[in-house]
Amino acid sequence: MPVLPAQEEHRTTPDLIAGADPNRVLDALFVNAPLRDYGLRPRTNDYTLPVLGMAYIATYAQQAGFNVGVLDAEAHGLGVEETARLINHHRPRWVGMNLLAPTYEMSARIAEQVDDGIALMVGGHHAKAMPDRILADPRMRNLRALVIGEGETRVAALLADERRRAELPGVMWRDRILGTTAAGIARGGTAEWLSPNIDALPLVNREFLPQDPYVADDGRIEANIVGARGCPYDCSFCGAAVSANPDVKIRTRSPEGIITELDHLHDLYGTTAYRFVDDLFLGAKRVIVPQMEAFTRHKIGDRYVWDATGRINVLDRLDDTMLDTLKTNGLREVALGIESGSDRVLAGMDKRITAEMTERVTGRLLERGIGVKGYFILGYPGEEQTDLDATVRHIHNLWTIADRHANARFRASVFEFRPYPGTPVWSTLTAAGHDPDKLLAYSDVDLTADGANESMRQRDEFNFSVGIQFGTVPLPKLRATLATLTREQHARNRMGVAA
Repeated sequence: MPVLPAQEEHRTTPDLIAGADPNRVLDALFVNAPLRDYGLRPRTNDYTLPVLGMAYIATYAQQAGFNVGVLDAEAHGLGVEETARLINHHRPRWVGMNLLAPTYEMSARIAEQVDDGIALMVGGHHAKAMPDRILADPRMRNLRALVIGEGETRVAALLADERRRAELPGVMWRDRILGTTAAGIARGGTAEWLSPNIDALPLVNREFLPQDPYVADDGRIEANIVGARGCPYDCSFCGAAVSANPDVKIRTRSPEGIITELDHLHDLYGTTAYRFVDDLFLGAKRVIVPQMEAFTRHKIGDRYVWDATGRINVLDRLDDTMLDTLKTNGLREVALGIESGSDRVLAGMDKRITAEMTERVTGRLLERGIGVKGYFILGYPGEEQTDLDATVRHIHNLWTIADRHANARFRASVFEFRPYPGTPVWSTLTAAGHDPDKLLAYSDVDLTADGANESMRQRDEFNFSVGIQFGTVPLPKLRATLATLTREQHARNRMGVAA
Protein backbone atom coordinates (compact mmCIF):
# COMPACT_ATOMS: atom_id res chain seq x y z
CA MET A 1 0.00 0.00 0.00
CA PRO A 2 1.58 3.30 -1.03
CA VAL A 3 2.12 6.08 1.48
CA LEU A 4 0.99 9.62 0.92
CA PRO A 5 3.19 11.89 -1.20
CA ALA A 6 3.68 14.23 1.76
CA GLN A 7 5.21 11.39 3.75
CA GLU A 8 7.27 9.80 0.98
CA GLU A 9 10.33 11.78 2.06
CA HIS A 10 10.52 9.70 5.23
CA ARG A 11 10.97 6.56 3.14
CA THR A 12 13.62 7.93 0.80
CA THR A 13 15.89 9.99 3.05
CA PRO A 14 19.02 8.09 4.07
CA ASP A 15 18.32 8.27 7.80
CA LEU A 16 14.71 6.96 7.77
CA ILE A 17 14.00 8.84 11.01
CA ALA A 18 10.41 10.10 11.11
CA GLY A 19 9.21 13.25 12.85
CA ALA A 20 12.50 14.61 14.26
CA ASP A 21 14.03 18.03 13.68
CA PRO A 22 17.42 17.31 12.01
CA ASN A 23 18.80 20.65 13.17
CA ARG A 24 18.50 19.86 16.88
CA VAL A 25 20.07 17.33 19.22
CA LEU A 26 17.91 14.20 19.27
CA ASP A 27 16.55 13.68 22.78
CA ALA A 28 15.02 10.30 22.04
CA LEU A 29 14.71 7.87 19.16
CA PHE A 30 11.84 5.41 19.51
CA VAL A 31 12.56 2.18 17.65
CA ASN A 32 10.07 -0.41 16.47
CA ALA A 33 12.17 -3.55 15.99
CA PRO A 34 11.65 -5.76 12.92
CA LEU A 35 9.91 -9.08 13.34
CA ARG A 36 12.75 -10.71 11.43
CA ASP A 37 16.30 -9.76 10.57
CA TYR A 38 15.63 -8.37 7.11
CA GLY A 39 19.35 -8.09 6.55
CA LEU A 40 19.24 -11.87 6.10
CA ARG A 41 15.97 -12.16 4.16
CA PRO A 42 14.13 -9.25 2.51
CA ARG A 43 10.68 -8.32 3.75
CA THR A 44 7.93 -9.55 1.41
CA ASN A 45 4.83 -7.76 2.66
CA ASP A 46 4.30 -4.15 1.63
CA TYR A 47 2.48 -2.75 4.64
CA THR A 48 2.39 -3.20 8.40
CA LEU A 49 0.13 -1.66 11.02
CA PRO A 50 1.49 1.65 12.33
CA VAL A 51 2.96 1.87 15.83
CA LEU A 52 0.28 4.17 17.19
CA GLY A 53 1.25 3.64 20.84
CA MET A 54 4.80 4.70 20.10
CA ALA A 55 3.54 7.68 18.10
CA TYR A 56 1.37 8.77 21.05
CA ILE A 57 4.47 8.76 23.29
CA ALA A 58 6.55 10.61 20.69
CA THR A 59 3.82 13.22 20.18
CA TYR A 60 3.47 13.84 23.92
CA ALA A 61 7.25 14.20 24.31
CA GLN A 62 7.41 16.52 21.31
CA GLN A 63 4.73 18.78 22.76
CA ALA A 64 6.72 18.85 26.01
CA GLY A 65 9.54 20.43 24.02
CA PHE A 66 11.76 17.45 23.27
CA ASN A 67 13.17 16.59 19.85
CA VAL A 68 12.18 12.97 19.20
CA GLY A 69 11.91 10.67 16.22
CA VAL A 70 10.60 7.23 15.32
CA LEU A 71 12.55 4.56 13.47
CA ASP A 72 10.09 1.90 12.32
CA ALA A 73 12.47 -0.87 11.31
CA GLU A 74 9.57 -3.23 10.53
CA ALA A 75 7.87 -0.80 8.17
CA HIS A 76 11.14 -0.07 6.38
CA GLY A 77 12.27 -3.70 6.30
CA LEU A 78 15.56 -3.02 8.10
CA GLY A 79 17.91 -5.62 9.49
CA VAL A 80 19.36 -5.72 13.00
CA GLU A 81 22.77 -4.30 12.08
CA GLU A 82 21.31 -1.51 9.93
CA THR A 83 18.91 -0.52 12.71
CA ALA A 84 21.70 -0.37 15.30
CA ARG A 85 23.92 1.54 12.88
CA LEU A 86 21.24 4.20 12.39
CA ILE A 87 20.78 4.58 16.16
CA ASN A 88 24.50 5.00 16.74
CA HIS A 89 24.83 7.38 13.79
CA HIS A 90 22.18 9.75 15.16
CA ARG A 91 23.33 9.40 18.78
CA PRO A 92 20.12 10.25 20.64
CA ARG A 93 20.33 10.80 24.39
CA TRP A 94 17.81 7.99 24.79
CA VAL A 95 16.66 5.13 22.60
CA GLY A 96 13.24 3.66 23.39
CA MET A 97 11.92 0.24 22.35
CA ASN A 98 8.50 -1.39 22.59
CA LEU A 99 9.16 -4.99 23.58
CA LEU A 100 6.85 -7.67 22.20
CA ALA A 101 7.42 -11.38 22.64
CA PRO A 102 7.90 -12.19 18.91
CA THR A 103 10.33 -9.30 18.41
CA TYR A 104 12.19 -9.47 21.71
CA GLU A 105 15.23 -11.24 20.28
CA MET A 106 15.47 -8.63 17.51
CA SER A 107 15.20 -5.84 20.09
CA ALA A 108 17.84 -7.41 22.35
CA ARG A 109 20.26 -7.90 19.46
CA ILE A 110 19.81 -4.26 18.45
CA ALA A 111 20.25 -3.08 22.05
CA GLU A 112 23.45 -5.11 22.34
CA GLN A 113 24.99 -3.11 19.48
CA VAL A 114 23.95 0.34 20.74
CA ASP A 115 26.84 2.52 21.93
CA ASP A 116 27.31 2.72 25.70
CA GLY A 117 26.75 6.47 25.73
CA ILE A 118 23.09 6.06 24.67
CA ALA A 119 20.60 5.33 27.46
CA LEU A 120 17.90 2.72 26.82
CA MET A 121 14.28 2.72 27.94
CA VAL A 122 11.84 -0.09 27.15
CA GLY A 123 8.12 -0.76 27.49
CA GLY A 124 5.40 -2.87 25.89
CA HIS A 125 3.57 -6.12 26.72
CA HIS A 126 6.74 -8.17 27.05
CA ALA A 127 8.36 -5.66 29.39
CA LYS A 128 5.29 -5.79 31.59
CA ALA A 129 5.08 -9.60 31.55
CA MET A 130 8.77 -10.38 32.18
CA PRO A 131 10.52 -7.35 33.69
CA ASP A 132 13.05 -9.27 35.81
CA ARG A 133 14.10 -11.42 32.87
CA ILE A 134 14.67 -8.35 30.71
CA LEU A 135 16.54 -6.44 33.41
CA ALA A 136 18.87 -9.44 33.83
CA ASP A 137 19.58 -9.80 30.08
CA PRO A 138 23.25 -8.78 29.56
CA ARG A 139 22.37 -7.48 26.10
CA MET A 140 20.30 -4.80 27.82
CA ARG A 141 23.37 -3.31 29.55
CA ASN A 142 22.32 0.26 28.61
CA LEU A 143 18.85 -0.15 30.15
CA ARG A 144 18.08 2.78 32.45
CA ALA A 145 14.29 2.52 32.68
CA LEU A 146 11.74 -0.24 32.13
CA VAL A 147 8.31 1.43 31.92
CA ILE A 148 5.33 -0.76 32.76
CA GLY A 149 2.05 0.33 31.17
CA GLU A 150 1.10 3.51 29.33
CA GLY A 151 4.18 5.64 28.97
CA GLU A 152 3.35 9.15 27.76
CA THR A 153 3.79 11.10 31.01
CA ARG A 154 6.60 9.00 32.47
CA VAL A 155 8.67 8.98 29.28
CA ALA A 156 8.51 12.78 29.13
CA ALA A 157 9.57 12.94 32.78
CA LEU A 158 12.55 10.66 32.10
CA LEU A 159 13.61 12.79 29.14
CA ALA A 160 13.54 15.83 31.41
CA ASP A 161 15.66 14.19 34.12
CA GLU A 162 16.67 10.53 34.41
CA ARG A 163 16.90 10.91 38.18
CA ARG A 164 13.12 11.32 38.32
CA ARG A 165 12.75 7.57 37.77
CA ALA A 166 13.02 7.18 41.55
CA GLU A 167 9.63 8.89 41.93
CA LEU A 168 7.87 7.39 38.92
CA PRO A 169 5.57 4.42 39.65
CA GLY A 170 5.88 1.47 37.32
CA VAL A 171 9.46 2.30 36.35
CA MET A 172 12.15 -0.30 37.06
CA TRP A 173 15.90 -0.50 36.53
CA ARG A 174 18.91 -2.57 37.61
CA ASP A 175 21.54 -1.03 39.84
CA ARG A 176 24.72 -1.35 37.76
CA ILE A 177 26.95 -1.66 40.84
CA LEU A 178 24.87 -3.83 43.19
CA GLY A 179 23.13 -5.80 40.43
CA THR A 180 19.80 -5.48 42.24
CA THR A 181 16.45 -4.39 40.80
CA ALA A 182 15.03 -1.04 41.85
CA ALA A 183 11.65 0.60 41.23
CA GLY A 184 10.28 4.11 41.46
CA ILE A 185 8.16 5.09 44.44
CA ALA A 186 5.47 7.64 43.68
CA ARG A 187 5.19 10.80 45.69
CA GLY A 188 1.46 11.26 45.93
CA GLY A 189 -1.11 9.91 43.44
CA THR A 190 -0.29 7.52 40.60
CA ALA A 191 -3.26 7.98 38.25
CA GLU A 192 -1.64 10.76 36.22
CA TRP A 193 1.35 8.50 35.59
CA LEU A 194 -0.30 5.14 34.98
CA SER A 195 -3.66 6.07 33.42
CA PRO A 196 -3.45 9.43 31.68
CA ASN A 197 -6.66 11.10 30.57
CA ILE A 198 -6.81 9.95 26.95
CA ASP A 199 -9.07 12.86 25.97
CA ALA A 200 -6.38 15.24 27.22
CA LEU A 201 -3.61 13.63 25.16
CA PRO A 202 -2.60 15.48 21.98
CA LEU A 203 -3.74 14.09 18.63
CA VAL A 204 -1.08 11.83 17.18
CA ASN A 205 1.42 13.62 14.95
CA ARG A 206 1.31 11.40 11.86
CA GLU A 207 4.77 12.57 10.84
CA PHE A 208 5.99 9.89 13.24
CA LEU A 209 4.25 7.18 11.17
CA PRO A 210 5.89 6.43 7.81
CA GLN A 211 2.91 4.43 6.52
CA ASP A 212 -0.07 6.22 7.99
CA PRO A 213 -2.16 7.74 6.48
CA TYR A 214 -1.78 5.70 3.31
CA VAL A 215 -3.51 5.16 -0.02
CA ALA A 216 -5.57 1.97 0.30
CA ASP A 217 -6.26 -0.53 -2.45
CA ASP A 218 -9.61 1.13 -3.23
CA GLY A 219 -7.93 4.51 -3.77
CA ARG A 220 -9.15 6.04 -0.53
CA ILE A 221 -6.74 7.77 1.81
CA GLU A 222 -6.99 5.80 5.04
CA ALA A 223 -5.72 6.21 8.60
CA ASN A 224 -5.66 4.07 11.74
CA ILE A 225 -7.09 5.47 14.95
CA VAL A 226 -7.50 4.52 18.62
CA GLY A 227 -10.87 4.99 20.29
CA ALA A 228 -10.24 3.41 23.70
CA ARG A 229 -7.65 1.84 25.98
CA GLY A 230 -8.09 -1.32 27.98
CA CYS A 231 -10.38 -4.33 27.51
CA PRO A 232 -13.00 -5.76 29.91
CA TYR A 233 -12.78 -9.30 28.51
CA ASP A 234 -10.51 -12.17 29.50
CA CYS A 235 -9.72 -14.15 26.34
CA SER A 236 -7.07 -16.58 27.52
CA PHE A 237 -4.59 -16.05 24.66
CA CYS A 238 -4.66 -12.23 24.64
CA GLY A 239 -2.14 -9.87 26.22
CA ALA A 240 -4.94 -7.35 26.81
CA ALA A 241 -6.94 -9.82 28.94
CA VAL A 242 -8.37 -8.04 31.96
CA SER A 243 -6.98 -10.59 34.43
CA ALA A 244 -3.47 -9.90 33.11
CA ASN A 245 -3.87 -6.14 33.41
CA PRO A 246 -5.53 -5.34 36.75
CA ASP A 247 -3.72 -1.98 36.79
CA VAL A 248 -5.28 -0.80 33.52
CA LYS A 249 -8.37 1.35 33.85
CA ILE A 250 -10.65 0.96 30.84
CA ARG A 251 -11.15 4.34 29.20
CA THR A 252 -13.00 5.35 26.05
CA ARG A 253 -12.41 8.58 24.20
CA SER A 254 -15.27 11.04 24.03
CA PRO A 255 -17.30 10.86 20.81
CA GLU A 256 -16.58 14.51 20.07
CA GLY A 257 -12.85 13.95 20.55
CA ILE A 258 -12.86 11.08 18.07
CA ILE A 259 -14.79 13.09 15.50
CA THR A 260 -12.34 15.97 15.97
CA GLU A 261 -9.50 13.62 15.01
CA LEU A 262 -11.39 12.25 12.00
CA ASP A 263 -11.97 15.77 10.69
CA HIS A 264 -8.41 16.84 11.56
CA LEU A 265 -6.97 13.99 9.50
CA HIS A 266 -9.34 14.73 6.65
CA ASP A 267 -8.36 18.40 6.60
CA LEU A 268 -4.63 17.60 6.77
CA TYR A 269 -4.36 14.54 4.53
CA GLY A 270 -7.69 14.15 2.76
CA THR A 271 -8.56 10.92 4.61
CA THR A 272 -12.03 9.50 4.01
CA ALA A 273 -11.54 6.03 5.54
CA TYR A 274 -10.49 5.03 9.06
CA ARG A 275 -9.74 1.86 10.96
CA PHE A 276 -10.30 1.71 14.73
CA VAL A 277 -7.63 -0.66 16.02
CA ASP A 278 -8.66 -0.93 19.67
CA ASP A 279 -10.76 -3.74 21.16
CA LEU A 280 -13.54 -1.67 22.69
CA PHE A 281 -14.99 0.55 19.96
CA LEU A 282 -17.71 -1.99 19.15
CA GLY A 283 -17.15 -3.94 22.34
CA ALA A 284 -19.83 -2.57 24.69
CA LYS A 285 -23.30 -1.18 24.09
CA ARG A 286 -22.70 1.62 26.59
CA VAL A 287 -19.91 2.82 24.26
CA ILE A 288 -21.61 2.12 20.93
CA VAL A 289 -24.81 4.07 21.65
CA PRO A 290 -23.26 7.50 22.47
CA GLN A 291 -20.68 7.09 19.71
CA MET A 292 -23.38 6.46 17.13
CA GLU A 293 -25.51 9.34 18.42
CA ALA A 294 -22.54 11.64 17.84
CA PHE A 295 -21.76 10.11 14.44
CA THR A 296 -25.39 10.71 13.42
CA ARG A 297 -25.29 14.35 14.58
CA HIS A 298 -22.13 15.01 12.59
CA LYS A 299 -23.32 13.02 9.53
CA ILE A 300 -20.17 10.90 9.60
CA GLY A 301 -21.67 8.32 7.24
CA ASP A 302 -22.16 10.95 4.56
CA ARG A 303 -18.46 11.81 4.64
CA TYR A 304 -16.42 8.81 5.75
CA VAL A 305 -16.29 5.02 5.98
CA TRP A 306 -14.67 3.17 8.84
CA ASP A 307 -13.75 -0.30 10.10
CA ALA A 308 -13.62 -1.49 13.69
CA THR A 309 -13.02 -4.52 15.86
CA GLY A 310 -16.18 -5.86 17.46
CA ARG A 311 -17.29 -8.34 20.10
CA ILE A 312 -19.56 -11.05 18.74
CA ASN A 313 -21.63 -11.41 21.92
CA VAL A 314 -22.19 -7.64 22.09
CA LEU A 315 -23.19 -7.35 18.43
CA ASP A 316 -25.53 -10.32 18.88
CA ARG A 317 -27.44 -8.34 21.51
CA LEU A 318 -27.81 -5.20 19.39
CA ASP A 319 -31.21 -4.78 17.77
CA ASP A 320 -31.73 -4.34 14.04
CA THR A 321 -32.18 -0.58 14.38
CA MET A 322 -28.73 -0.17 15.91
CA LEU A 323 -27.12 -2.34 13.24
CA ASP A 324 -28.83 -0.19 10.62
CA THR A 325 -27.49 2.90 12.38
CA LEU A 326 -23.96 1.51 12.26
CA LYS A 327 -24.25 1.05 8.51
CA THR A 328 -25.79 4.47 7.98
CA ASN A 329 -22.96 6.03 9.99
CA GLY A 330 -20.32 4.58 7.66
CA LEU A 331 -19.35 1.19 9.14
CA ARG A 332 -17.65 -0.69 6.30
CA GLU A 333 -16.19 -3.79 7.95
CA VAL A 334 -16.08 -5.40 11.40
CA ALA A 335 -13.12 -7.53 12.51
CA LEU A 336 -14.28 -10.35 14.78
CA GLY A 337 -12.20 -12.62 16.99
CA ILE A 338 -14.02 -15.82 16.02
CA GLU A 339 -11.02 -18.06 16.78
CA SER A 340 -12.67 -21.49 16.45
CA GLY A 341 -15.69 -23.37 15.16
CA SER A 342 -15.60 -25.68 18.18
CA ASP A 343 -17.73 -24.60 21.11
CA ARG A 344 -15.53 -26.71 23.36
CA VAL A 345 -12.41 -24.80 22.35
CA LEU A 346 -14.26 -21.48 22.56
CA ALA A 347 -15.24 -22.25 26.15
CA GLY A 348 -11.61 -23.05 26.96
CA MET A 349 -10.61 -19.67 25.53
CA ASP A 350 -13.29 -17.90 27.61
CA LYS A 351 -14.66 -16.29 24.44
CA ARG A 352 -18.29 -16.24 25.69
CA ILE A 353 -19.57 -17.04 22.20
CA THR A 354 -20.69 -20.06 20.17
CA ALA A 355 -20.24 -20.95 16.51
CA GLU A 356 -23.99 -20.53 15.99
CA MET A 357 -23.84 -17.02 17.47
CA THR A 358 -20.99 -16.09 15.13
CA GLU A 359 -22.92 -17.27 12.06
CA ARG A 360 -26.01 -15.36 13.19
CA VAL A 361 -24.08 -12.12 13.76
CA THR A 362 -22.17 -12.46 10.49
CA GLY A 363 -25.39 -12.94 8.54
CA ARG A 364 -27.03 -9.88 10.13
CA LEU A 365 -24.02 -7.71 9.33
CA LEU A 366 -23.59 -8.97 5.76
CA GLU A 367 -27.24 -8.47 4.88
CA ARG A 368 -26.77 -4.78 5.72
CA GLY A 369 -23.72 -4.49 3.49
CA ILE A 370 -21.25 -4.51 6.39
CA GLY A 371 -18.23 -6.69 5.65
CA VAL A 372 -16.79 -9.09 8.22
CA LYS A 373 -13.19 -10.19 8.77
CA GLY A 374 -12.83 -13.19 11.04
CA TYR A 375 -9.68 -14.16 12.92
CA PHE A 376 -9.08 -17.84 13.67
CA ILE A 377 -6.52 -19.71 15.79
CA LEU A 378 -5.49 -23.24 14.87
CA GLY A 379 -3.67 -25.52 17.30
CA TYR A 380 -4.94 -24.06 20.58
CA PRO A 381 -3.96 -26.15 23.64
CA GLY A 382 -6.22 -29.19 23.87
CA GLU A 383 -7.58 -28.82 20.32
CA GLU A 384 -8.36 -32.20 18.73
CA GLN A 385 -8.94 -33.20 15.13
CA THR A 386 -12.71 -32.94 15.58
CA ASP A 387 -12.27 -29.35 16.82
CA LEU A 388 -10.08 -28.46 13.84
CA ASP A 389 -12.62 -30.03 11.48
CA ALA A 390 -15.34 -27.93 13.13
CA THR A 391 -13.33 -24.75 12.49
CA VAL A 392 -12.83 -25.63 8.82
CA ARG A 393 -16.58 -26.29 8.45
CA HIS A 394 -17.33 -23.05 10.28
CA ILE A 395 -15.21 -21.02 7.88
CA HIS A 396 -16.89 -22.65 4.90
CA ASN A 397 -20.31 -21.95 6.43
CA LEU A 398 -19.39 -18.28 6.82
CA TRP A 399 -18.22 -18.12 3.21
CA THR A 400 -21.55 -19.67 2.15
CA ILE A 401 -23.45 -17.04 4.13
CA ALA A 402 -21.38 -14.33 2.46
CA ASP A 403 -22.14 -15.73 -1.01
CA ARG A 404 -25.81 -14.88 -0.44
CA HIS A 405 -24.94 -11.18 -0.16
CA ALA A 406 -23.42 -9.51 -3.19
CA ASN A 407 -22.68 -6.18 -1.46
CA ALA A 408 -20.47 -7.46 1.38
CA ARG A 409 -17.89 -10.17 1.95
CA PHE A 410 -16.53 -12.37 4.68
CA ARG A 411 -12.74 -12.74 4.98
CA ALA A 412 -11.06 -15.45 7.04
CA SER A 413 -7.62 -14.76 8.52
CA VAL A 414 -6.10 -17.90 10.02
CA PHE A 415 -3.11 -18.18 12.38
CA GLU A 416 -1.20 -20.87 14.22
CA PHE A 417 -1.46 -20.57 18.00
CA ARG A 418 1.56 -19.15 19.79
CA PRO A 419 1.68 -18.34 23.49
CA TYR A 420 2.49 -14.90 24.84
CA PRO A 421 3.83 -14.24 28.34
CA GLY A 422 1.42 -12.41 30.59
CA THR A 423 -1.67 -14.09 29.11
CA PRO A 424 -3.90 -16.45 31.09
CA VAL A 425 -3.00 -19.42 28.85
CA TRP A 426 0.72 -18.76 29.41
CA SER A 427 0.19 -19.33 33.13
CA THR A 428 -1.71 -22.53 32.36
CA LEU A 429 1.05 -23.83 30.08
CA THR A 430 3.92 -23.05 32.43
CA ALA A 431 2.00 -24.52 35.37
CA ALA A 432 1.62 -27.70 33.29
CA GLY A 433 5.39 -27.91 32.95
CA HIS A 434 6.17 -26.14 29.66
CA ASP A 435 9.62 -24.55 29.61
CA PRO A 436 9.28 -20.74 29.27
CA ASP A 437 12.45 -20.63 27.15
CA LYS A 438 10.88 -23.00 24.62
CA LEU A 439 7.59 -21.09 24.70
CA LEU A 440 9.55 -17.96 23.78
CA ALA A 441 11.46 -19.57 20.89
CA TYR A 442 9.57 -17.85 18.07
CA SER A 443 10.76 -18.67 14.57
CA ASP A 444 9.69 -18.27 10.96
CA VAL A 445 7.23 -20.68 9.38
CA ASP A 446 7.53 -21.34 5.64
CA LEU A 447 4.14 -22.34 4.26
CA THR A 448 5.12 -22.19 0.59
CA ALA A 449 5.61 -25.96 0.46
CA ASP A 450 1.87 -26.29 1.07
CA GLY A 451 1.06 -24.08 -1.88
CA ALA A 452 0.49 -20.81 0.02
CA ASN A 453 2.77 -18.60 -2.05
CA GLU A 454 1.23 -15.35 -3.30
CA SER A 455 -1.69 -15.99 -0.92
CA MET A 456 0.66 -15.30 2.01
CA ARG A 457 1.69 -11.89 0.75
CA GLN A 458 0.73 -9.14 3.26
CA ARG A 459 0.76 -11.85 5.95
CA ASP A 460 4.51 -12.46 6.00
CA GLU A 461 4.85 -10.64 9.32
CA PHE A 462 2.38 -13.05 10.99
CA ASN A 463 3.95 -16.38 9.97
CA PHE A 464 5.85 -17.45 13.05
CA SER A 465 5.62 -20.24 15.60
CA VAL A 466 7.29 -21.72 18.67
CA GLY A 467 7.25 -25.13 17.01
CA ILE A 468 5.33 -26.90 19.78
CA GLN A 469 2.28 -29.09 19.23
CA PHE A 470 -0.20 -27.95 21.89
CA GLY A 471 -3.19 -29.99 20.69
CA THR A 472 -3.47 -33.51 19.28
CA VAL A 473 -3.18 -32.53 15.60
CA PRO A 474 0.40 -32.88 14.30
CA LEU A 475 1.97 -29.56 13.33
CA PRO A 476 2.53 -30.49 9.65
CA LYS A 477 -1.16 -31.32 9.26
CA LEU A 478 -2.16 -28.19 11.15
CA ARG A 479 -0.01 -25.99 8.91
CA ALA A 480 -1.26 -27.71 5.77
CA THR A 481 -4.82 -26.86 6.89
CA LEU A 482 -3.79 -23.26 7.56
CA ALA A 483 -2.19 -22.98 4.11
CA THR A 484 -5.25 -24.47 2.41
CA LEU A 485 -7.64 -22.05 4.11
CA THR A 486 -5.36 -19.11 3.33
CA ARG A 487 -5.11 -20.17 -0.31
CA GLU A 488 -8.91 -20.51 -0.55
CA GLN A 489 -9.42 -17.05 0.96
CA HIS A 490 -6.86 -15.58 -1.44
CA ALA A 491 -8.77 -17.11 -4.38
CA ARG A 492 -12.02 -15.64 -3.08
CA ASN A 493 -10.35 -12.24 -2.78
CA ARG A 494 -9.23 -12.43 -6.40
CA MET A 495 -12.72 -13.43 -7.53
CA GLY A 496 -14.15 -10.44 -5.68
CA VAL A 497 -11.70 -8.10 -7.43
CA ALA A 498 -12.52 -9.63 -10.80
CA ALA A 499 -16.25 -9.22 -10.18
